[in-house]
Amino acid sequence: MAGIEYEAKALNIDPAKTARLIVEAGGIQQAEPRLMRRYVYDTIPAVPGRWVRLRDTGSGITLCVKQIATDTVDGTHETEVSVDSFEEASALLRLIGLTPRSYQENRRTSYTLGSARLEIDEWPRIPPYLEIEADDESQVWDTAAVLGIDREHLTSINTTKVYALYGIDLDAIADLRFE
Repeated sequence: MAGIEYEAKALNIDPAKTARLIVEAGGIQQAEPRLMRRYVYDTIPAVPGRWVRLRDTGSGITLCVKQIATDTVDGTHETEVSVDSFEEASALLRLIGLTPRSYQENRRTSYTLGSARLEIDEWPRIPPYLEIEADDESQVWDTAAVLGIDREHLTSINTTKVYALYGIDLDAIADLRFE
């Protein structure tokens, strides 16, 4: 699957309060909180703003190339496929010359609200955030409005830049896990 991701984040949220707001607005929890793990690789050749991600979501495993064109709501392009095994895909990537630059974990709770997909993400060392993803830009803004989140309180920066807001260089952390 290839395409543009339309998404925005509300940073520094209270997960319980945000979950309540989503459900009160008619949202449906799609999955229990789950641990997600990923390996991140540089492309060959390495290109700033482009990387390979192998991710185990707790309910499936995907391999994708992400490319950040801009920090706007539609600035991320993703090409993604499903794979059968996190370990075997990692071994295959090593065989073709890709070595992970990092291992990362986060916890995610998933919801839908209308056609929008909402994720409460918790990462080590930073406050939780809400990610709103939809099929187009207006759905992102409309979903935020339904939740009472002003557009000026949203950002479309990637997780590396979110970490930077808290003074942390995510690219310098080879192993990011919960304690």
